[in-house]
Amino acid sequence: MIARVVPNVTGLDKRFDYVVPEGMVVAVGDRVRVELHGRRIGGWVVDVDPSDAHLDGLKPIATWSGIGPSADVIDLAAWAAVRWAGRQRHFLSAASPERKVDRLPSPRRTGTVVEPRSPASTRILESGGGVLRLPPTSDPMPAVLSASALGPTIAILPAVDQAMLLAARLRRSGLTVALAPDDWAAAAAGVDVVVGSRSAAWAPCPGLAAAVVVDEHDEALQDEGSPTWHARDVMIERCRRAEAPLLLVSPCPTLTALEWGELTRPPHQRERDGWPIVDVIDRSDDEPWKRSLVTSELIQHLRDPDRRVVCVSNTTGRAALLACRTCRELARCERCDAAVAQDDDGTLHCRRCGTDRPSVCLACGAGTFANLRPGITRLQEELEAAAARPVATVTGKGRVGAPDAELVVGTEAALHRVDRADTVAFLDFDRELLSPRYRAGEQAMALLVRAARLVGPRGRGGRILVQTFLPQHDVVQAALLADPGRMMGPERERRQMLQLPPYGAYAEVSGTGADEFVASLEPVDDVMVVGGNDDYVARASSWMTLGQVLVAGERPSGSRLRIAVDPPR
Repeated sequence: MIARVVPNVTGLDKRFDYVVPEGMVVAVGDRVRVELHGRRIGGWVVDVDPSDAHLDGLKPIATWSGIGPSADVIDLAAWAAVRWAGRQRHFLSAASPERKVDRLPSPRRTGTVVEPRSPASTRILESGGGVLRLPPTSDPMPAVLSASALGPTIAILPAVDQAMLLAARLRRSGLTVALAPDDWAAAAAGVDVVVGSRSAAWAPCPGLAAAVVVDEHDEALQDEGSPTWHARDVMIERCRRAEAPLLLVSPCPTLTALEWGELTRPPHQRERDGWPIVDVIDRSDDEPWKRSLVTSELIQHLRDPDRRVVCVSNTTGRAALLACRTCRELARCERCDAAVAQDDDGTLHCRRCGTDRPSVCLACGAGTFANLRPGITRLQEELEAAAARPVATVTGKGRVGAPDAELVVGTEAALHRVDRADTVAFLDFDRELLSPRYRAGEQAMALLVRAARLVGPRGRGGRILVQTFLPQHDVVQAALLADPGRMMGPERERRQMLQLPPYGAYAEVSGTGADEFVASLEPVDDVMVVGGNDDYVARASSWMTLGQVLVAGERPSGSRLRIAVDPPR
């Protein structure tokens, strides 16, 4: 017997054939150890007795290392390697158990139907799958119960703690549950529901009958490393192959989700009640270069001793905003509406779509601009002075200040490190709305969703304060009216015009060796690559066309190449 093996070696993307020794039993997906270039390495069996194998001079498999991914997941990994221009071993690692599995336990599938199920989710799943928009504070468990009634189910949530909580609740309801990746063997044997965070998209689930992705808009579902695979897109393909319905759940579904499946939304009054009150602070009458972001409306919340207030200002790593000194209008790109930056020669440059223009205000024609540069440290001092009580700071590096402080200021990390708030104030929301990222609108709405979960639904009395020079922006109005769908029409038109995902494929190629890599790419009419100095953007009409070209490129020896297909940031 011959086994074809993918070695678990960084940078190596080839398959090698080996002889299966007498008495050893292997199957597709099994993990083995083989000899390659004079050393023993791990790998996965991806084919048995391939028709094109050459028998001469083959080495034997050294040892069998345990059970691995199923054959259907092996094929899915091969697809993903092209889709995200990565190595198959990366996806096989994600699909494998963390510890050796010699044998599987007995199946624990019960087939129990548990209530309460979600009527809307049940209808969507029975019709073949789709997208369900729910208010930010809605419980996703009824949707998962609707899926589990159809058979073995995979449920994916953005955070590990969310997955653990849901798994515990499902167990208490009487269902058998495997928490990925820790319960890999139980999942492979068969349970009612496999639950996990992003990596659960690769978890075993024999007889997959349905799947649910909760908060499909959340960036945590996409790998920030390379390859930049997204759990939502993996599950769309996996369910298509398994002919199983997929339910995508989100308070603010992405354009990718909406282009994939039909949207179902609750009655407006129910959706509105699930959102907190959003107060929009229109700063268009303020001097845009004024240093203070502490408005009079914010001070009212800061000085209320009964309110816990979280102030968010994403200054770290963001481009500075420019404002016209004459008419106070923010400097934006005339093509895609993103903020523009001023180069050393005075040219205004858009980092989202690349458009350049002279240093002229589109509103009044003036040629001088002010730079807006607030900082967290300065904000902390101003907030403490205005509130007359301690203020803690929270960034991605951690929390600084009194641990019991009821006032917190920080980057968006504060929304993840604080468990409750009465008020969440976005001090400079325009930095999110005008970010050069093409998904800036969706990501800004995701921040509002996270804030809504901290303050709770409308009936609890929590509030979100949005300070902006753009009160009529689509995202701001969507949050104000508790109707996230309002922003999608303009967003769709903008992306279609610029041929950005999901209406085109997009990748960034950067790092040492990018010049040589791009030079090695085969010219294809449908693929366009622009850039230079080890920093490129590649575009195509479809993901697989783009992936096939990038996968075929030659990576220079010793390069530190990064290929980010549909990069998250």
